[in-house]
Amino acid sequence: METPQIKVPEVTGVYTFWQGKTPIYIGKAVNLKSRVSSYFNLQLLPKTRRMVKEADRLSFIKVNSEFESLLLEAKLIRAYQPKYNSVSKDDKHPLYITITKDEFPRIVTTRRQGTFGPFPSSQNVKQVLKMLRRIFPYSDHKVGKRACLYSQINLCSPCPSVIKTKEEKKKYLSNIRNIKSILKGNIAKVKNDLEKGMKSLANEEKFEEAALLRQRINQLEYITQPRIPSDSYLSNPNLVEDVKKEEINSLKKILNLRSLNRIECYDVSHLSGAYATASMVVFADGEADKSQYRHFRIRQEKTQSDYDSIREVAKRRLKQNWPRPNLIIVDGGVGQVKAFESEVPVVGIAKNPDRLIVGARKIKLEGSVLNLIGRIRDEAHRFARRYHYRLISINLSNENR
Repeated sequence: METPQIKVPEVTGVYTFWQGKTPIYIGKAVNLKSRVSSYFNLQLLPKTRRMVKEADRLSFIKVNSEFESLLLEAKLIRAYQPKYNSVSKDDKHPLYITITKDEFPRIVTTRRQGTFGPFPSSQNVKQVLKMLRRIFPYSDHKVGKRACLYSQINLCSPCPSVIKTKEEKKKYLSNIRNIKSILKGNIAKVKNDLEKGMKSLANEEKFEEAALLRQRINQLEYITQPRIPSDSYLSNPNLVEDVKKEEINSLKKILNLRSLNRIECYDVSHLSGAYATASMVVFADGEADKSQYRHFRIRQEKTQSDYDSIREVAKRRLKQNWPRPNLIIVDGGVGQVKAFESEVPVVGIAKNPDRLIVGARKIKLEGSVLNLIGRIRDEAHRFARRYHYRLISINLSNENR
């Protein structure tokens, strides 16, 4: 197969190599364009080279998250049994997740009756555990005389083989409890506990530890965000585009706007006022345009005041010759909306319950509008936190010199 003529987008999704009407390989990617390009730009292994040579066309389906691509890939492989997906399609028995009853519980997968399951796809289970392990490191081995290999890359941390103190044991058992709660579906409780711990550490000025908890919260929000069932993608490969059109049209109707080609969303991030930052994320026609994202380091002294921070960001934004948005969203209530002075319509997002602050109105968010606003808000959180962590790391590094 020659380099595909179709335009492959830089989004998360699932791609399929076809030979005639038969799919011969199905894969997933966080960045479809980058992944597909690798098949035509690198020195390939013999099996992969043979697959690409046999293929005569390529198709792809865009999805909203890495987790969705994982589920859809498994669904398609099971449905079509492509000959070059021999490893993924060979599930003859359902898989269970087991948490052992050792002093330092291990998390393992098994074909026998286990703590959680059964799960029809082993690939899915392993990917879920892989994602959870990045957030809450755990052990899958028995206690030995030395630290395991995974401890060196913080996937088994603290490693039970070298745990000596009560504090280390407490930390490890806390990770196991959090994973067990997530697998039971108690995700909100885990997030609330992490947020309480983060605020407590920040008040004690333990900013490095607080930042680690905030990073965990961010990762947990990403992998547990609402997902579209994989069957929906199978019945409509253009589902993402259709959903985004519906979301944009619904929001335009609520706000009485003619166009929403560009939406900017702002969020402020700090720990008890320290290392305060803000983010601007941009959504063009309902899709994130990461090339337009911007970071702001808060300069004014009142870094604990979100109102003053938002006001500073608004003034700095107006000085820039960036494209004019149709809508500005700020994370907060009436105070934050009033603080962001702009000729462009400004709305706020409040939580518990999720609602949109439009002037004096408070509109409960639900359905397609909630999905769109929630996705934009979460992206603003993620981007602000990334810069926030970076500043903390730089300052801690300088202090330790």
